[in-house]
Amino acid sequence: MTTRNGTRVIAIEEHFLDAEVKKAMIAGGAKPVGGEMGRRLDDPGELRLKEMDEAGIDMQILSHSPPATQWLDAAVAVPLARDVNDRLKQRVDSNPKRFAALATLPTPDPKAAADELERCVDKLGFKGAMIYGLAAGQVFFDDKQFWPIFERAAALDVPIYIHPAPPHPTLVDIYLKDYLPEVPNFAGPVWGFTVETATTAIRMVLSGVFDKHPNLKFVLGHLGETIPYNMHRISEALSRVGATSKRPDAMTWFGDVFCEHFWIATSGNFSTPALTCAMVEMGADRILFAIDWPFVMNQPGMDWIEELRISPDDRRKILHGNAEKLFKL
Repeated sequence: MTTRNGTRVIAIEEHFLDAEVKKAMIAGGAKPVGGEMGRRLDDPGELRLKEMDEAGIDMQILSHSPPATQWLDAAVAVPLARDVNDRLKQRVDSNPKRFAALATLPTPDPKAAADELERCVDKLGFKGAMIYGLAAGQVFFDDKQFWPIFERAAALDVPIYIHPAPPHPTLVDIYLKDYLPEVPNFAGPVWGFTVETATTAIRMVLSGVFDKHPNLKFVLGHLGETIPYNMHRISEALSRVGATSKRPDAMTWFGDVFCEHFWIATSGNFSTPALTCAMVEMGADRILFAIDWPFVMNQPGMDWIEELRISPDDRRKILHGNAEKLFKL
């Protein structure tokens, strides 16, 4: 199976909802996604494969929809994450030519999360892991309590995908709540997700985690959560007196670190100007194709990528080559 341009397609941010996590969400008072989107998240695979075939997608890398087990108490999250990953392994094994997987981690217990990442990579053949927004909705992942996860990821040479989740309640209250009754997604993909996830990525660079773990790799969706567009501005501001100006490479330091340790995916951001900016700032080697199914449908993303006026080599890199290299597919 290939696109009309004759290229294999790997979509790397494609979601599901585990039935036991869904039960825990309902028991905790949360309302899972419903309607057609919910039906797709719950789908055991038939509808997913049908829509992949119709759009021309060869493989999906599956990941749990947010926030997975991240919001639960550690005593519940640790065994549940293990069960989620075991069930995901069964799904991948049912069609390994079409599916690969990112692990769900019990981040409320960072040591257990690191151990589960290792189990998933070494025993289950998973390609990395996904984390979601703030830990428990409160703490940024650059906090050193989570560094055991990143140490293990670097040792295993697998990437961590930083997926958006709702921003801190205080930020929502101050910046966003006035418009939420009319625009509920204002705190989500309209703007809140972007602010929260971009902030997480910038904090990761500032934290020094890459100095300690130089092999650590992250992925951001939505063409980098606006960071490529703001790369020069961030770097220049960090080079000013009182910031990182004591570094001889201060003017380029942030961009150099970001482009060395981050890859970005097209998920839900099928914008040619945004992609052009990302390719100029980061290079085609750092861009991965993704849809963000089922929050976004396959066909718009495929129509967009097939009509892009980019070189055949860059198209191959974005559609499958970079994913094959990063995730060892």
